[in-house]
Amino acid sequence: MFKVSAKVIAMINNLPKKSQLILGTESLGGFRWKFDLKKRKLAETLQNPRLLQIKLHTFRHWKATMEYHKTKDILHVQQLLGHKRIDSTLVYTQLVTFESDEYHVKTSESLDEDKELIQAGFEPMTERDGVKIYRKRK
Repeated sequence: MFKVSAKVIAMINNLPKKSQLILGTESLGGFRWKFDLKKRKLAETLQNPRLLQIKLHTFRHWKATMEYHKTKDILHVQQLLGHKRIDSTLVYTQLVTFESDEYHVKTSESLDEDKELIQAGFEPMTERDGVKIYRKRK
């Protein structure tokens, strides 16, 4: 589960409705079949067979791994995934080896610059002499 902005909810609500279901009237199997079909076409078009390795569950793994990398808080990831046992969540700490903790660093002197940096994924770190310092992992 994750937070969804009001803008995304408004976009979903504006989609044409053929039923009460967001993804249509098909079963999960039908949705998976369409996903696999699109994935095969994309892999062929881009000449990238690695795309065929992507499964729907891959997105869950990716989100959990990135969230752990960002926060270094395994209990937060456990709650995000809805796991009852920490053992299930610990799998995500071993998926990716992050070589180093290198960051892009930016500074801001105005509210508009703050807004742009936050929208670009930078996190505020500190302020010195009226200049705010932000960072984002490379």
